[in-house]
Amino acid sequence: MRLSSLADYAVVMMSAAARHCGGAGRLNATSLAEETGLPLPTVQKLVSKLSSAGLIESQRGTGGGFRLSRPPAAISLADIVEAIEGPIAMTACVDNGAHDCCVEESCRVKPHWNAVNGAVRGALAGVSLASLSAAPALEVQA
Repeated sequence: MRLSSLADYAVVMMSAAARHCGGAGRLNATSLAEETGLPLPTVQKLVSKLSSAGLIESQRGTGGGFRLSRPPAAISLADIVEAIEGPIAMTACVDNGAHDCCVEESCRVKPHWNAVNGAVRGALAGVSLASLSAAPALEVQA
């Protein structure tokens, strides 16, 4: 399983935005692109998707920009991934709309995929944006 580049970039961008969360002002796409090293068009596309998902609030015009819609501790990695990728579904049979598996009717594993999918989603939901944006702990070498 691998996240798309866009989902990965959204996590990078949201982590940078979380580090600025305490300020009264708004961030702009240009400064965030410079800080993260992401291309400006990518940041602009992500702002649109993350805004549509309700994770950031954006405002156009003078004094505009964007900010997180809630505290970093209240935004999970699952929230960010789902904003970009859609619902987390490990297989087609977990995705309610897809029925393109040729063994779906006789599959003995299908009943177990919901548990697996729930575990993966739960793991992603257990990681907050606050923890992703914090400075990494220094490793102690023995």
